[in-house]
Amino acid sequence: MTTFLTTPQGRHIAYHQTPGKGPGVVFLGGFRSDMTGSKAQALQAWAEAAGRAFLRFDYSGHGASHGAFVDGAISDWREDAAAVIDVLTEGPQILVGSSMGGWIALLLARELGPRIAGFVGIAAAPDFTERMWEAEFTLAERTTLLEEGLFLRPSDYSDDPYPITLRLIEDGRQNLVMNGPLHLHMPVRLLQGSADTDVPPTVAISLFHQISSPDLRLTLVKDADHRFSTPACLAMIVEAVEDVTRAREALPVEDHPGFKVSNIR
Repeated sequence: MTTFLTTPQGRHIAYHQTPGKGPGVVFLGGFRSDMTGSKAQALQAWAEAAGRAFLRFDYSGHGASHGAFVDGAISDWREDAAAVIDVLTEGPQILVGSSMGGWIALLLARELGPRIAGFVGIAAAPDFTERMWEAEFTLAERTTLLEEGLFLRPSDYSDDPYPITLRLIEDGRQNLVMNGPLHLHMPVRLLQGSADTDVPPTVAISLFHQISSPDLRLTLVKDADHRFSTPACLAMIVEAVEDVTRAREALPVEDHPGFKVSNIR
């Protein structure tokens, strides 16, 4: 049975929550994905076995949540994520962000301070709307967006094209995170496939250099694609979450959140 949370903005967000010990883990999905995907399900199975609190949800216009996808933008989905964390979780949380979810998670990590205990990025796609506009859209596509406010972009993951709105592009510019240092006082793990054509490895490498963290590691997986959902990749995601948990729990309380952990095992 689907459970819903009504956000302060009046949006109805579908979620599934697994009770357990903290720090909790929150999964943030990608652009037009939902909380029933293999990565979210693998993390839930791990959380249930480990007795770890876990939360997965659908942004507005995604999955089982209410609203139309075409009406949403980064600010809306960031507000959705902030609301579920604020209302449904207690204490520090580890954010696991896949693709666009990595962008949302970075915004939250920057905004929510000590509520965020760690970050795991899976093919994280910060500022992807700006990269689309600058490097991927043709002149004709930009013109269509500017004149009509909507452009239907073919998808490799669905027979239905992605609706890209001018509002999505303009709102993305208000939420950029790669335009300055990202000071994250938490352990960070970045997972990236070498065969990812949607979010190429150069994005992960740029993010690695942009982030300032006392415990930061980037894992590049040969031949893994953007889905990052083979059994081996799913095991890496779980291992990264466990690694972040160990890194944080090994620290004295007085060191949180500005702790110091060696990058060397």
